[in-house]
Amino acid sequence: MAEEWTQDSGEAVYRSRDPIKNLKIRVKLQRASPVSALVQRVQEQQQEGGRGDIALRTLSSNTGTGGYRAGDDEEVVISWQEKLFSAFEYELYKNESACCTPLDRQYHQDILSSERRGGRKNTRIFTYTDYDRYTNLEEHCQSVTTSEHETPTFLADRMANVRRRRQDKRSMDGVGIRSRLVTWKPSEEFVKMNHIINTPVQTMYIMADLGPIGKLGLKENEHVLCTIRVDSNGVITLKPDVTGTKGPYRLEVETHKRELWRFSVQHVSESVQQEEQEREEILYRDLYGRHKEYLNNLVGSDFEMPPTGALRLFINGEIVSAHGYEYDNLYVHFFMELPKHWSSPAFQELSGVTQSCRSKADERENVAHFCHPFSFEIFLSEEVESEDLPQWPVLYFEVLSLDFWQRYRVEGYGSVVLPQTPGMHNITAQTWRPVEQGTVSELRRFFIGGSPELEDMTYARIPGTFQGERLSRFGFRTETTGRVVFRVHSIHQSRSFLDRNSLRKRMQSVLDRLGGSSQQSSILNVLDAFQSARRRMQQARESLPIDILSGTRTLQLEQSTA
Repeated sequence: MAEEWTQDSGEAVYRSRDPIKNLKIRVKLQRASPVSALVQRVQEQQQEGGRGDIALRTLSSNTGTGGYRAGDDEEVVISWQEKLFSAFEYELYKNESACCTPLDRQYHQDILSSERRGGRKNTRIFTYTDYDRYTNLEEHCQSVTTSEHETPTFLADRMANVRRRRQDKRSMDGVGIRSRLVTWKPSEEFVKMNHIINTPVQTMYIMADLGPIGKLGLKENEHVLCTIRVDSNGVITLKPDVTGTKGPYRLEVETHKRELWRFSVQHVSESVQQEEQEREEILYRDLYGRHKEYLNNLVGSDFEMPPTGALRLFINGEIVSAHGYEYDNLYVHFFMELPKHWSSPAFQELSGVTQSCRSKADERENVAHFCHPFSFEIFLSEEVESEDLPQWPVLYFEVLSLDFWQRYRVEGYGSVVLPQTPGMHNITAQTWRPVEQGTVSELRRFFIGGSPELEDMTYARIPGTFQGERLSRFGFRTETTGRVVFRVHSIHQSRSFLDRNSLRKRMQSVLDRLGGSSQQSSILNVLDAFQSARRRMQQARESLPIDILSGTRTLQLEQSTA
């Protein structure tokens, strides 16, 4: 019998777009005492060998002992939030004098109408809906462990009071809530009434009364078979899950003698017909189409676009950190240089300075974490010669240190060429600084601060004002210092990107060539490899003796004559 049980009784989460009122659950409850198990074993033996008739008749006559003769097996189909009364509730709400609240009086009318229709359709299986007091008590007394002696903590008790949902919110002491803005001494009931979270969750409990037939209606014999929770997003939580093809669940009851029950939970909601499903899909499609049109009307189509024949470049960057510098309290001064054919709005600031940051020892070097953001918006016009690709903007920066006496030192110069492809890029830039010969400059740098500096920071790369063909730096002494880490997010926007037919045209504009520069580089690499292989073949041919070459030619002539 142990192999037939389902051991996994955990929660299962489903999601449905259908109305929750269409949900139907079939619950089947059966008493599986050791006597019924023995009867089943005898029946199997009878089918196999034809023996065991006397034992079967004896056990069948004794199965009704102990008050469990009838009503041990029950099967009920339950709809969502359908109220099935237990024996205790049936006797309670049947008496009109015991009904105090509007819900009690509604239950009284339901019982009277069910008696006119022929009585109850259930005996042991009943339900607690979201409006019953049992649901609020279960939410208030939820346990974390399986221990029967668990006591809720202070935090769990307070959170349960907050989660509790109340249907009616009355005024306190006959005075409206608006008239009393401040309550200096709130009571516990006042706190519970005002700390409310209207969680869009509905709960339903499917219960079972596992007492003897003559003693139904006792609270100690009530047990939870299944818990169903549904939120406003269509998420359905079942505990335990539907059995389906699995075996039933087991439920042990500690009474005057140990009883064993098994139950199964099945989903029996009516399936949607093909025509109704197609009609629903058309309805959803129409609804979503109208909602899309509504959103388009709200947003509009007047998006800000760059001028025709121009590329808008958005740079959202961050100076992440500086590594391996000699002195502490570092800060970075940076600016953007725009080459020819690049422009920026009048309000755009192309320079900035970070905050000063103390260094922190990380492994074997000092690291200063800046996390300083910067943002640029620049434009590239298409007035570029068709033979040359445009120069890309360069971000120049210098790292400086500041000591207690407000003396600053140049720690290094560097530059970063903005990435030509959109997306996120992590860039590490090495820096250097100019030095003088001798120890006097280093002593001056240590004691009174100051060091050789560049008058033009663009000299860290190729200055924009340089017009010659060769830039000589002979005699210029430098020293490698640390490195700076950048994180750059690049966005490209252009009208030509929207034209699908432009991809079929020949790449004649600058914007098209920017997209195909990577393909051109790969083709050039293949051509260079072919030219180098051809040169090696020519060199190998020239190194061969002349007679071998003449013999080869003679052989070729003879073959052609033949």
